[in-house]
Amino acid sequence: MGKITGFLEYKREIPVDRSPKERIKDWNEFHLEMEESHLKNQGARCMNCGVPFCHTGTLLSGMATGCPINNLIPDWNDMVYKGRWEEALQLLLKTNNFPEFTGRVCPAPCEGSCVLGINEPPVTIKNIEHAIIERGFKEGWIKPQPPAKRTGKKVAVIGSGPAGLSCADQLNKAGHTVTVFERDDRIGGLLMYGIPNMKLDKTQVVLRRVNLMEQEGVEFKTSVEVGKNLAASDLMKEYDAVVLCTGATKPRDLPVEGRHLKGIHFAMDFLRSNTKSLLDSKLEDGNYISAKGKNVIVIGGGDTGTDCVATSLRHGCESLNQLEILNKPPQERANDNPWPEWPKVYFLDYGQEEAQAKFGDDPRQYCSMTKKFTGDEHGNVKQIHLVTIKWEKNEEGRFTPVEIPGTEKVLSADLVLLAMGYLGPESMLLESLGVETNQRSNINADYGKFTTNVEKVFAAGDARRGQSLVVWAINEGRAAARECDKFLMGQSYLP
Repeated sequence: MGKITGFLEYKREIPVDRSPKERIKDWNEFHLEMEESHLKNQGARCMNCGVPFCHTGTLLSGMATGCPINNLIPDWNDMVYKGRWEEALQLLLKTNNFPEFTGRVCPAPCEGSCVLGINEPPVTIKNIEHAIIERGFKEGWIKPQPPAKRTGKKVAVIGSGPAGLSCADQLNKAGHTVTVFERDDRIGGLLMYGIPNMKLDKTQVVLRRVNLMEQEGVEFKTSVEVGKNLAASDLMKEYDAVVLCTGATKPRDLPVEGRHLKGIHFAMDFLRSNTKSLLDSKLEDGNYISAKGKNVIVIGGGDTGTDCVATSLRHGCESLNQLEILNKPPQERANDNPWPEWPKVYFLDYGQEEAQAKFGDDPRQYCSMTKKFTGDEHGNVKQIHLVTIKWEKNEEGRFTPVEIPGTEKVLSADLVLLAMGYLGPESMLLESLGVETNQRSNINADYGKFTTNVEKVFAAGDARRGQSLVVWAINEGRAAARECDKFLMGQSYLP
């Protein structure tokens, strides 16, 4: 695939981003487009390796290796290199319902398992994917394609995140009448309110896809919370099948002294209110948690923590620290993290890059554990007390954090954002339907079957597997749709 000697002739090149100091002044997407000639060169780097781990979609050491939706990466890289963009788009859409989402927010496990990446920078798969889908929209190749006939079967999909949307899209293609229920006032779930606008534009990207799906026949109902303002029993009577794609929205808390103080918030409350206010009024209504002029502490080092960093910078925070309990990753793969595993190496994500540009340094402090919060006489948080830890094996052979004496320190904190992950789906809906959960509090439904203990009720995405990647949610939504279609029709022709 690509050019036989392309990986020798061309170096890895990614699109230039807008300057960090400039982009923190607005909420627009910060990636710039790359010229077609450069994109062709990047496609040419895709070597005829013979063992394309990039699209394997397996788990190694608990992490995704290759693309979980098995994108035909070498094939569409070859089409881009040859300038056959429409064919590249057709290949891309065979496996991915929403390349415009994954091309922006996926961490690209495909690149982590690229064969070229063993001893050279890997192929720029994610950027090529983004370029293909945007070219498709720009050229008018992507048009509504409603099914030729309907089956007469009705399916309710609860939740409009990536799992819910991909499931609905596939079931609609099969000819079923699909209604998506969303408790928020806008469709998109995590895509709408969990990811900031500068990383994934809501109007130009998310709603563009939602509008396309509506034109293809999918019905969306917002501000409907099943089990609260719509009885679960009514839903079960009206629909032939129900698919639960509610996500894992129960945040992990930090039960330490002072947690009750004002100014300590879950990250998703911070991010959601900001995006809603931005869309409602361009932040003029004041209905959001503001970081302006505040000393901000972000606890958690994942994508959500990075989004909190970037959002706080755009508000105009006074100072910013991001606390990570784990060790600082190495500059290169460690011996226990071989290819094709996801490379656990140090890098600056967009938020840390922006913080470094404004404050002069990476805001992350590694091996930092919170001991307590202290506040003022009005009950507002003012300080966070930390200690440095080291990771040592206990008697059972498990790594546990051990405090290092004499490393205690105190930081100013006017706003603390807890971005430590999620524990599973919320329980009200599951209880109203009688759906069982497993020991991890996720919906009990086997991967590959996606059936719950309740007749005609399926589950997919983070609600079933736990907090994960957008691309895994798409994988599960597609697979659950196939199983649901098989349940309704006796067989399925969905991929």
